[in-house]
Formats: sequence, structure tokens, C-alpha cells
Amino acid sequence: MPDLPPTPEIGLPLWLLAELTYRCPLQCPYCSNPLDFAEQGKELSTEQWIKVFREAREMGAAQLGFSGGEPLVRQDLAELIAEARKLGFYTNLITSGIGLTEQKISDFKKAGLDHIQISFQASDEQVNNLLAGSKKAFAQKLEMARAVKAHGYPMVLNFVTHRHNIDKIDRIIELCIALEADFVELATCQFYGWAQLNRVGLLPTQEQLVRAERITNEYRAKLEAEGHPCKLIFVTPDYYEERPKACMNGWGSIFLTVTPDGTALPCHGARQMPVQFPNVRDHSMQHIWYDSFGFNRFRGYDWMPEPCRSCDEKEKDFGGCRCQAFMLTGDASNTDPVCSKSEHHGMILQAREEAEHATQTIEQLAFRNERNSRLIAKG
Repeated sequence: MPDLPPTPEIGLPLWLLAELTYRCPLQCPYCSNPLDFAEQGKELSTEQWIKVFREAREMGAAQLGFSGGEPLVRQDLAELIAEARKLGFYTNLITSGIGLTEQKISDFKKAGLDHIQISFQASDEQVNNLLAGSKKAFAQKLEMARAVKAHGYPMVLNFVTHRHNIDKIDRIIELCIALEADFVELATCQFYGWAQLNRVGLLPTQEQLVRAERITNEYRAKLEAEGHPCKLIFVTPDYYEERPKACMNGWGSIFLTVTPDGTALPCHGARQMPVQFPNVRDHSMQHIWYDSFGFNRFRGYDWMPEPCRSCDEKEKDFGGCRCQAFMLTGDASNTDPVCSKSEHHGMILQAREEAEHATQTIEQLAFRNERNSRLIAKG
């Protein structure tokens, strides 16, 4: 057996993601929420969330993201933002923009919100609304993006790209420039939750990806030459990499998610795994982060099988994504199949090949809604 490096000391949970709710007015077929979200337990109360924030802040958490579902459906959102501000968090609202109003933007500003990120489904109104499942979504997003900018927030936009919209990457970027975006995340689908269910219909081809990245780089060069402040971030899907990402900078390293019912996770995709994760209703954040089985399960290197155990890159990628290993192989301890050293890498190669011949339309995707979620939960 090879000598393993010493297990790193457990760091601070610097980045807290509060998934306030799984409720959402949209039904995006690439949502990262669990497939059985409709069967999850009762949401945490305002007081319970504030307790989570307080305990996490005492442990060193610095950034707090409000997510969902759609966090705007929570009537106590402004109160939660205000409490987070009092505690000293940098706060970020991750929203579809549906349900946002000028008044809410003003209220959130007064409460101390630092940052609003609005997501779009496409640059084309018809495609955007088809993916979102709402005929009014695109117009609402445009209006609220402009309102966010008018209220003095940095303009941060997120476009999830996939085979049905990535060929319009130039139009997406042009829309972002027209909206005076400061930061744009062009994030190709990562295949968890509903995106994994719809992978065959969403994964772009390699040719599509290469073209999209080339166009993005051309726009980057043009914007830089013009002194334009807009920053473009292009995210490639794991399925076109040969080495895995250092997922969340390592399991239980800096990232902590609390789901709507209080389950605490080391990443937002981990709920699907056959691991007993603690709940904030039953345990303190201190116990959850440092002592719980779930958060210690894949820390360090002792859990690693070969070839990870002998790999000279294990301190760089920490064995890759445990959720991806579980989804694709049924065993979260396996080497992430994205890695070309994995015995399961053929599954990734097969997915790339399937993308070359996929014919599934948007209408044929499984949309994220309560009806479909309940059907999936029933098996």
C-alpha cells in the first residue's frame, strides 16, 4: 500500500449555501434539486434559519448564498437577509428573477443584500420560456435584470448552456452586454439532479463546446481591447474533461449546504447518496461540520481506492466528485469516471458518443415539477 499524505486539518466552512425552499415557479429540466424534491420534509422556520446562520458565522463562515428552488417564494427573505447582514455575512441571492419586484429589490438593498445573480434559460424568448415552463419568464427576467442594475447592484447573470442553446452563445453574450452585465457565467450543464435525468437530451457535442468556447474567447479579447468591464466565465462540463475537478475544493473542506428541511450536506448534490447526513434540527453546526459521519466520510485520503490512492494528483483533485462516482457507478468510493485513469471512464466516452447522435427535443425532456417529482419518488 502506498504511503498517504497526512489527513489535512479540517478547515472552516467559509461558504454557506442556504437552500431556503424547493418550491419554484419554473420547471427547468437541468435543475440540480433532487428528483424527489416534492417528497421532502417541512421547510425550516425563520428562527431555525437564523440559528443556522448564527452558528455558522461563529464557526467562521463568511459568505452566505440564498438559493432554492426559488428563494423569493419565502416571505421572510428580507428578514433573513437583514439577520445575515447583522451577523457580518457577505450575502448573495441566487434567483430566476420570477417573483422579484422593484419593491423587493429596494427592501433587500435596505436589509443589506450584497449581490443578486439572475439566471436566464436562453437569449431567445421562445426557447427561454419553453425551458422555464412560463410564457412570461423572459420578459420578467429582462425587466428585473435592468432593475437590479438600476439599484446599484453589480450585474451578475447566469446562463446554463446545453445542446439546445449553446449554438447561440454569441447572442447570449450580446444580450449580456446590452444589459450592462459586469459578470456572466456561461455554465455548461453539470449533470446532477434533473440534468442527469435528461443528460442525453442536454449534453452538447464536443464540436458545439469547442465552437462556443472559441466565440467566448473572441468576445473576451474584444471586450478587453475596448476596456469593457464585462467578465465572461466559461464553464466546461465534466464530461469533456480527462481529469476530475477538485469538487467543492474537497469533501467537507470549505462548503456547507443546508437544504430546506434542515439536512446538512458537504455539497448540494450529496443528498442522493446512501450516506446518513445530519440535520440542523437535531445537531449544532459545530457537530455537523467537525464530528458527523456524513461530513467526515470522504475527507482526507484514507477512503481512496486505487488508482486514486497511488495517484500523484490526489492532493489536487481529492479523487474528484463523489456524487458523480455514485450516480454513474453506484459506489461513491469509486474513482470519478471523468478521470481517464478510472476503470469506468468508458461511461464518459459513451456519453460523448451518444451526444453526437442525440435527437431529443426540448419538449421531450423531463421537466422539473411536482407532478414529475412525485411520479419519480413513487418509482
